[in-house]
Amino acid sequence: MAGAKRYRFAVCFGEARATDDGEGEVTATSPHRPDRAAILAALPNFTGEIEQVPPAFSALKIEGQRAYAIARAKGTPALAARRVRIDDFRLIEIPDADHAVFEVRSGKGVYMRALARDLARALGTFGHVVSLRRLAVGPFTEKDAISLDCLAGLVHSARLAEALRPVATVLDDIPALALTESEARRLRQGQPVAALPVVSRSPKADIVPGARVRAMSGGRLVALAEVQGGEIRPVRVINESTEASIKETSDVD
Repeated sequence: MAGAKRYRFAVCFGEARATDDGEGEVTATSPHRPDRAAILAALPNFTGEIEQVPPAFSALKIEGQRAYAIARAKGTPALAARRVRIDDFRLIEIPDADHAVFEVRSGKGVYMRALARDLARALGTFGHVVSLRRLAVGPFTEKDAISLDCLAGLVHSARLAEALRPVATVLDDIPALALTESEARRLRQGQPVAALPVVSRSPKADIVPGARVRAMSGGRLVALAEVQGGEIRPVRVINESTEASIKETSDVD
């Protein structure tokens, strides 16, 4: 969830919508349409660390209630601005005067609907998202995806296990540390192990206090762990039987 993300979305200029996308009712209109030069000039103001107020129709909680539930009840969710990171905000095309297509690379917690809304306002008009596609998250891109039709055909097939990647795949960008069997046993039981002897076996790994690491033993992922106070402490222990259970499930007719 904390990995970098990449999106492509299209903005329709001239209308503000309650949901900041095409599903909501129109709340304001403007005859102004920005040209290419104006859009390109505005984009640098939305890159780097920026303040962003999430859309009213979002799943964020306010005093135990989802913001969208408050908005649907015709309330006004009190959503505070949040600091988010935009690594790249690029204009892809302007198919017509009313629409523009963009690609964005960002950190976690960025709402593309809010980005479209705020960009349109900065350009002296209103706007909302009419199409949105996530192109990548962390190390995974669209080419790694399985279509719903393909997945439906694999559910009761032995090929399901072949289509699934090992749990460790999602952690490929996290440093790996090799454990002995006794150290692995301690982590699996939720107990910390001394960091120094483990880190000394991986001199090329850049490990600093607070770093997240992959604890490995015998080529298998033991746990997602964290280095704290001279110890390696388990954050999420990986059940050894997980992948075997997946295979057994896929073999059932």
